[in-house]
Amino acid sequence: MAPDGAKQNQEQGPAEMIGDIWQLVRDYAKQETIDPLKSIGNFLKWGLPGAVLLTLGLLFGSLAILRGLQDETGESLTGSLTWVPYLVALVFALITAALAALAIKKPARTP
Repeated sequence: MAPDGAKQNQEQGPAEMIGDIWQLVRDYAKQETIDPLKSIGNFLKWGLPGAVLLTLGLLFGSLAILRGLQDETGESLTGSLTWVPYLVALVFALITAALAALAIKKPARTP
């Protein structure tokens, strides 16, 4: 004796079977394309502005350190020491970028 599903498939005509297959393929495509795109949209909605703001903050922070050291040190860092403010600003940028990368790689805590 055949299972109930087999009897139901035998009773359906080719048009109904094609309609069922089309529905199955459409639902699968929706599940595998549209739903992931929605979750990526939410990620980008907060991630992209955050990345832009962090980049601008790093840029302006580095420039502030550079210009502050150039103005406040006066004649102490002249001649062969004019590179020191640039090095300090670069070190600041590298440390800040490394801390941001570590924070990004750290798994999120779940409450």
